[in-house]
Amino acid sequence: MHKIKSTQYSLTVIQAQVHQLVHKGIVSREQRIYTLWKHMSAWEWSRIEQELEKSNFLLRDCIGDLIGWEG
Repeated sequence: MHKIKSTQYSLTVIQAQVHQLVHKGIVSREQRIYTLWKHMSAWEWSRIEQELEKSNFLLRDCIGDLIGWEG
C-alpha cells in the first residue's frame, strides 16, 4: 500500500505527497480528498485532516482542487 510518508503536515508537504500519489496513478484528481485516508494511518490522517481544514479545504473537495494544475 502506498502511504503519505511525512511527519510534517504543512499544506505544502501534503500537496507534494498527494501530487505523487496522483502522478503514480494511485488516486485521481477527480476523487474526493477524503479518499486519501486509505493511504495513511489513522494518526496521520487526523493530523492531515486538521491541516486541510485549517487551510479551508473540505474533505468533499476534489483532490485536483488540493494540488492545483500542473504546469
